[in-house]
Amino acid sequence: MIKSFLHKSFAVSLALLVLCSTISVTIEKHFCGDTLIDVSLFAEAEKCDMETEEMALKKTCCKDEIDVVEGQNELIVSFDDLDFEQQLFITSLVYSYVNLFEGEPKKIIPHKDYSPPNLVKDICVLDQVFLI
Repeated sequence: MIKSFLHKSFAVSLALLVLCSTISVTIEKHFCGDTLIDVSLFAEAEKCDMETEEMALKKTCCKDEIDVVEGQNELIVSFDDLDFEQQLFITSLVYSYVNLFEGEPKKIIPHKDYSPPNLVKDICVLDQVFLI
């Protein structure tokens, strides 16, 4: 029970780790002067009222700042991209792991195909042994 729970929780946590490492996030910030007005992750940051008035005057004190957090793009590494020592290590690890476990020998049951003899008399009554 505990082993199964641990196995499933480790599998879910590793899947979440891969998912989080591949997500790219864009953080957009809107400053009016030196004051932070709005921060947005998924949508465009809201503009302040001063920016619309300043657009008519062609003078801006507002600025937008965009931070991009890049995720990992390539998860698959080719075996040929590895060094010779790394290839040798992985090959020897796989070879030793595959040959580590041997199957149990097949158990031979000699009386598997024989049926028990027919009972002619009731043994419990004959020996007068009863369960109470």
